[in-house]
Amino acid sequence: MAQKILMCGNEACGEGAVLAGCSFYAGYPITPQNELTAHMAKRMNETGKVFIQAESELAAINMVFGASAAGVRAMTSSSSPGISLKQEGISYLAGCELPCVIVNVQRGGPGLGNIAPSQGDYFQAVKGGGHGDYKLIVLAPASVQEMLEYTRLAFDLADKYRNPAFILSDGLLGQMMEAVQLTNESVKKYEVAKPWALTGCKGRQPNIIRSLLLGDGALEAHNKKLQDKFNKIKEAEVRAETFNLKDSEIVLVAYGSVARIAKSAMVKARSKGLKVGLIRPITLWPFPDKLINDACERIKKVLVIELSAGQMVEDVRLAVYGKAKVDFHGRMGGGIPTDEEILQKIEAI
Repeated sequence: MAQKILMCGNEACGEGAVLAGCSFYAGYPITPQNELTAHMAKRMNETGKVFIQAESELAAINMVFGASAAGVRAMTSSSSPGISLKQEGISYLAGCELPCVIVNVQRGGPGLGNIAPSQGDYFQAVKGGGHGDYKLIVLAPASVQEMLEYTRLAFDLADKYRNPAFILSDGLLGQMMEAVQLTNESVKKYEVAKPWALTGCKGRQPNIIRSLLLGDGALEAHNKKLQDKFNKIKEAEVRAETFNLKDSEIVLVAYGSVARIAKSAMVKARSKGLKVGLIRPITLWPFPDKLINDACERIKKVLVIELSAGQMVEDVRLAVYGKAKVDFHGRMGGGIPTDEEILQKIEAI
């Protein structure tokens, strides 16, 4: 039987992981994601799974590497500076084609910054924050309910493509509380065999998981295989939400918590007779570039709103490909725009 419960976004993310069958969690405390680690400490114990508070972020990501290599669903979480420390391990996971879920509850930066919401880690998430040519599947929830649902989805996509999946949240979504619909249904929507896992080789040939490939042409062949996989993900897994595109003269583009504020600004603009629409990317990679490009066949004005100096706006401009004028409104260092502030920008455009 389904039930509703009041949870903060961090707790909902953790509960989504439990419902997805997460068997191993390793993390290290950092604000503003600590409720997630605390929730996992409690729930993994209750469900007979493994929780480890690691000695560092580096240790946590490498523990996830080991657990994933053994074939179990594994997860870690942190906030911006901690995610930076995990980047080498994330590159290793991608290079070894190991599925896992990584959560970034973003805070203001650069440096230690502050613990207020930010979207300054967009480039790090979607461009490959570590070394080498790789991609993460990046999901951007915009509500506490989506923190639960997209965490479940992240585990399924990670297993489906043997690739790390990334939840890009922020301090606002992590701390806010909303009613969440829970269900007791069994959890894994996508079952996949893992014959590659290191589960002991008695009676079979041993498996080898590595990203060090020194043979002539071996690494290039492996990279081509990875790129083929990334292209399949781009074809199949783009997700976005749209509002009022049919008659719009200007379209807003925003993701995550800021998309909620942009939607409110859109409603206010409509009440004043301004024909405004909204595109909310849900997958930041793969990015909904075709959707944006198609919309700009008719719509000639785009306003991108972010909690940054302007990062996603670059991908929007690439997607628009000169078909429309792209404006930008950003706040940094924990500043959050109001719907009235966005409305003023719309009116100025």
